[in-house]
Amino acid sequence: MAIPSFVDQARLHVTGGRGGHGCTSIHREKFKPLGGPDGGNGGHGGSVILRVDPQVTTLIDYHHHSRRKASNGEPGRGGHQDGANGKDIVLSVPEGTVVRDAVTGEVIADLVGTTSELIVAQGGRGGLGNEALATKARKAPGFALLGEDGEDLEILLELKILADVGLVGFPSAGKSSLIAAISRARPEIADYPFTTLQPHLGVVKAGEIIFTVADVPGLIPGAAEGKGLGLDFLRHIERCQALVHVIDCATYEPGRDPLTDLDAIEAELEAYGGLQDRPRLVVLNKVDVPDGAELAQLVAPDLRERGLEVFEVSAKTGQGLKQWIFAMAALVESRRVLAPAAAQVTIVTKPKMPTGPAFTIDHESDGQGGFLWHVRGEKPERWVRQTDFRNAEAVGYLADRLNKIGIEDALLKMGAEPGDAVAVGGEDAVVFDFAPQIDIGAELLSRRGEDNRMESLRPAVQRRRALDAEYHESKEAQNIVSAAILGLDEEDE
Repeated sequence: MAIPSFVDQARLHVTGGRGGHGCTSIHREKFKPLGGPDGGNGGHGGSVILRVDPQVTTLIDYHHHSRRKASNGEPGRGGHQDGANGKDIVLSVPEGTVVRDAVTGEVIADLVGTTSELIVAQGGRGGLGNEALATKARKAPGFALLGEDGEDLEILLELKILADVGLVGFPSAGKSSLIAAISRARPEIADYPFTTLQPHLGVVKAGEIIFTVADVPGLIPGAAEGKGLGLDFLRHIERCQALVHVIDCATYEPGRDPLTDLDAIEAELEAYGGLQDRPRLVVLNKVDVPDGAELAQLVAPDLRERGLEVFEVSAKTGQGLKQWIFAMAALVESRRVLAPAAAQVTIVTKPKMPTGPAFTIDHESDGQGGFLWHVRGEKPERWVRQTDFRNAEAVGYLADRLNKIGIEDALLKMGAEPGDAVAVGGEDAVVFDFAPQIDIGAELLSRRGEDNRMESLRPAVQRRRALDAEYHESKEAQNIVSAAILGLDEEDE
């Protein structure tokens, strides 16, 4: 089986690294059994980045290796040590690569410009350590936040080559020979159909104007519906500023002639759509063959009557090539003035900023006389993912966070009763029994998630400090007495 050297479509599974968990740690040393929280934050997971590389012309690397994952962030450690961030992985792609969501088909980005890049799979956030979670009310949290998973998605990469002029025509019309004659490109050339199985770019210079010409696979009727190389050809001329019809005037295939070939190709371009505004030139190729020269002279007037600029050329002898090259250059220059090249920018689409309300709530019957309440929203769902449900204090902290943005009040207004089931999230939702905070007068009995260890130790710490002060005072008195005795001894001597 032949190994492909050129691939212009690839399906890729990309995964950002997971964020490291935060650390729960209390500083301890002699005479300081509870010196305060010192757990560091977890590192952020690495991201998967697509970056345009001018040296890359194919997607073949992703055809063979279709799964890419960035590294995870390191967990935080005690002693105020944050975990290291995971390393990003950068995937080089050709300029002109379109990135789509493989499930929805939505275009995520069009990487045009030699400096363009896209964060396609964001790494997960690292969890906060208990040092970062400490407040005046929660002096020594006995919990930390978990790191989040990185984004995970399937994408489609589709290369659409960037060229100023696209050569279109039937197989074996001589497109490859012409591009070899006017540039340094050296495509494969043979006398059988579909010699060109991949696009080739040639750089052409006409005076001070430099432009690129694309030699792409040949067309046949039905190409717009995928017949032959079909869409593999048409995709690569979408970005061209102008099109050149290359017509074989020396073909011996029955039922073909220059006018019929031109009409057939135009029908495919119209069926594909989006190319009507591109100016056209017509090249009558292979006039070095006597029959070809005669046929070209016969049909050229008809083509000019259609308003087309026509050139009779030969890739073999070079006849008519110079005039054709300068005509393409003039056309490209005029198009560049009307449509300047797209600015080269860095595309960063992740993370997305949330829009709309912070959360939404709906409900359904649980079949037992109560309700199941569904809470959705970017913040509450992220907070749930960060929570270690094995730690009661962490669960209390989550409840406080949800209450702070108004979820409890909204549930109470909608008729939720204590004990109702509340699900936060989608398919992987976490379900709670609704237990709202109870107010007494204007003050709360307690705050869920609050750690009172520091407060409970305060009297003991104060007593210890008083004893230390007494000890230092008595020690200072002893030193004064010793100095006085020493002074008397010196006088006696």
